[in-house]
Amino acid sequence: MQLQLKKHRKWLIAGVALLATATPGFALFGMGDIVFDPQSYASLVQQLTMIRSQYNMLKNNIAHFSFKQQWQTTLHTLENANVANMFGETAGIRIALNSNSPSTSATAWKTATVTMNSGTSSYLQGQSLGSSRISQLAMVETSDSISPDCLTAVGQYRTNRTENASANSSLVSNQFDSGDGTNTEVQQLNLLNAAEAQKLSEMQAQGTLHACLAGQMTVANMERRNAAVEDLNTAVFVQQQRSTNNVSAASESNTWKTYLP
Repeated sequence: MQLQLKKHRKWLIAGVALLATATPGFALFGMGDIVFDPQSYASLVQQLTMIRSQYNMLKNNIAHFSFKQQWQTTLHTLENANVANMFGETAGIRIALNSNSPSTSATAWKTATVTMNSGTSSYLQGQSLGSSRISQLAMVETSDSISPDCLTAVGQYRTNRTENASANSSLVSNQFDSGDGTNTEVQQLNLLNAAEAQKLSEMQAQGTLHACLAGQMTVANMERRNAAVEDLNTAVFVQQQRSTNNVSAASESNTWKTYLP
């Protein structure tokens, strides 16, 4: 009997030691049931709360883009160019500036500029390349080529702006719409892509205008360059003539060689 009590005492001591070293978990409904761990449960609740918060934030970002007015800009509409036409001297220029019509631009430019004399061709045949008159002819021909294209470029730009006004307005309306149909992430990305495409078209149209301006600057530089060379050539020619031909008055001992007209 005493031996059995000693054995029971050993088992009791071992059980108490085991319970003293166990992790904080206990059975819900007796031995063999599910063990409840308070620390694990608290960690799981914390994770679920964080996931729920992230989900709500992502849902709100996808469904509703706030403060969209920070994207808003104003589209300035180009007014039609009105050109005076008192005697028909600018016939076609107004149409050329407001529409995409290369033929109208060419005709309008020819009407508005000085016409060469019918005898100019025979006169210039005796001139050599690089001479003053041939250089003037080159400048006129270059200007006659570039200027009508510039009229067409301006008219085309104005026409495109008018045609694109509806698409631009629709894009802006969708971008600033607060409904769920236009505020999903995919829809907003599509709208941003459309905006980039419109920006590319605008840049290409302005690139044509920039090319036109570069061409006009080339003609203007040609004119200034020819004028400067003309002055230099005239100065050299006069100086040579004064050195070769005595233009001194009678009974004068020296010839005035430094005079330039």
